[in-house]
Amino acid sequence: LLLLAGCGSRIDWFGTNTQEAQQTTMVTEHIKVDDEVIDKGNPFKVIEPVWWTADIYDGEAQYDTSLAGFSREQRLLFAVRWYVAEVNNGGHDQFYFNSTGIVWKDALAGLREMGVGEVAEILAESAKRLGGNPSLNRKTRWKQLDTLDPNFDDLDTRFYDLENEVDLDAVMSDYIMKHRSSFY
Repeated sequence: LLLLAGCGSRIDWFGTNTQEAQQTTMVTEHIKVDDEVIDKGNPFKVIEPVWWTADIYDGEAQYDTSLAGFSREQRLLFAVRWYVAEVNNGGHDQFYFNSTGIVWKDALAGLREMGVGEVAEILAESAKRLGGNPSLNRKTRWKQLDTLDPNFDDLDTRFYDLENEVDLDAVMSDYIMKHRSSFY
């Protein structure tokens, strides 16, 4: 796994642009997912290799290519984690507005496969409000959001209420345990 670390410029107190080193440093980090990691029950730690590798920023082809080395189960869990994180941070509007909207189909499949039909219904309804098939292209999704101007407030509320009843981390952990070999 390759991680990029870099630094850029900063603005000092007087608004002057002061340049710092304009370098990017490649750092190789090996993340091993084994029984010990899986048994701790932290879905993020299990999906971390996918999290740092998947490309949600450069379009559908690059997204698919970046996930080619991972199992279907890893891909679905990755998408569900993004969906949950984005909705918890800023609702469905943020989920679709940000680059993360590219994962919506995988998230929907993952939620269904994980057996959380009510959450899947919420995501499916949000997709309907964006014409039934939100674009995987971010700029096109922005146009859909502007044109259709969907109101997701009720879906956000349903999602948050459901999270009080269903422990989605536990659901994801159970999914990992049932498909253990797909996460090594």
